[in-house]
Amino acid sequence: MPLLLWADDEIDLLRPHILFLQQKGYEVVTATNGQDALDLVHQHSFDLVFLDENMPGLTGLETLQRIKDLQPALPVIMVTKSEEESIMDQAIGGKIADYLIKPVLPTQMLMSIKKNLHAREITQQHQTSGYQQEFGRLSMQIGSAMTFQDWVEVYKRLVFWELELSSSEDSGLSQMLLMQKQEANAAFSKFVKRNYESWIGEKLAAQSGRAQSDTEAPVMSTDIFKTHIFPSLDSGEKVFLVVIDNFRLDQWRVIQPLLSEYFTCQEDVYCSILPTATQYARNAIFSGLLPDKIAQMFPDLWVDEDSEEGKNLNEAPLIQTHLDRYRKPYRFSYHKVNESSYGDKLASQLRSLAQYPLNVIVLNFIDMLSHARTDIKVVSELANNESAYRALTRTWLEHSSTIELFRRIAGMGYKVILTTDHGSIRVDNPVRIVGDKNVNTNLRYKLGKNLNHQDKNVYEITRPKDFGLPVLNLSTSYVIATSRDFFAYPNNYNYYAQYYRDTFQHGGISMEEMLIPLITLTPKQ
Repeated sequence: MPLLLWADDEIDLLRPHILFLQQKGYEVVTATNGQDALDLVHQHSFDLVFLDENMPGLTGLETLQRIKDLQPALPVIMVTKSEEESIMDQAIGGKIADYLIKPVLPTQMLMSIKKNLHAREITQQHQTSGYQQEFGRLSMQIGSAMTFQDWVEVYKRLVFWELELSSSEDSGLSQMLLMQKQEANAAFSKFVKRNYESWIGEKLAAQSGRAQSDTEAPVMSTDIFKTHIFPSLDSGEKVFLVVIDNFRLDQWRVIQPLLSEYFTCQEDVYCSILPTATQYARNAIFSGLLPDKIAQMFPDLWVDEDSEEGKNLNEAPLIQTHLDRYRKPYRFSYHKVNESSYGDKLASQLRSLAQYPLNVIVLNFIDMLSHARTDIKVVSELANNESAYRALTRTWLEHSSTIELFRRIAGMGYKVILTTDHGSIRVDNPVRIVGDKNVNTNLRYKLGKNLNHQDKNVYEITRPKDFGLPVLNLSTSYVIATSRDFFAYPNNYNYYAQYYRDTFQHGGISMEEMLIPLITLTPKQ
């Protein structure tokens, strides 16, 4: 039975309220002044305190402060006749749990108790009931999804429930959601296999100046500047394009409240090209071209898979080729933040970028986090599940220079296009593959000669140029993993299968990797 303390110098007049709470299952101990209340807090382990603001001797605010000194986590609800703002500010500054104005109804008190003592339990009950009702509707939605937008809506609902249930103690419910996501990803992979070639055909036709087909390709990596950057610049707006590498929709949802303090947020979702890896997807964003076209038109800016050179060293030159091709005269700056010291420096010097109508910033923390989670045991322990992975994302934004960067951008009045090149998925199913020694190392896609596998779910591309992908030689093919699969070689298969199971990877086909956030942030005045 929850134990409550109620301190009020007129406690005898409140007997009906006390009887009401007792009938609801609460034990209530009373005091008529602040000092008696403090003595009782010393003697008992109360679950919650009702505290009158205006008592003889120690005032309610003084008593509040001393209670907090004794038990900082004990919820205290202030009850007062005064509606003065200064009293409210003092009480809130004293870390009260709630604030009630006399005369107080018993039902108001009960609601405040429930909010402070039973919120988690009530929330979980509603979550359980809500998802159980939603489960059937979502299954029907997955089975009937026919268009890209249908899949966006499916994924948004799954992300919503994933966040809703992240604090649930019902492991069975979480397992139901995981199974439904796996079902959705299997169906989504089939959808992509059926439609991806026609989508890319439309993009290739547009890039070659040919008449476009009647297919309805979604907004993809090559379209971001055309659909979101150039229109804003042409209308006279100043823009920051912020690309967070390896950023997912669920991660956006957990950091949105932090950015909403400075911006109004418009959420869209676009489709990453395949493979969903930085070399392909991010270069496509900055150039506005599919990878094969980059390799043809700007061979000095494209880095092959077998090169020792970094795969994303030419991003600023690719942006310039994009501006030149569309005859856009805009000057721009480009910055890649790989460490906190550079982020601090960039935030402190942000005003110097006001001379540029377009500023591009690449933030690599989440990509580094996903790799560190695989390679460093302590990081793996900190991000041992999806919820913890999201929490680390929020912690990074909240406690790094990044939040200050966004705050200052808002102060400069710049619009922000916040996006990513691809997402990532937690893999758990190893798929055997055989290739020669020159095959690339990515676990979610392979390219090379004589690639052999026995998995029917793999997406195999034997005509790379028809998919906008460069080839190393005439017999080059690509194989791309789907859902939660990852590739492992027969040599040391068991070791690598165990080592990479439950790690976050990218490069393949899944909702998490392909359906990625495209956010417009408009500064609040």
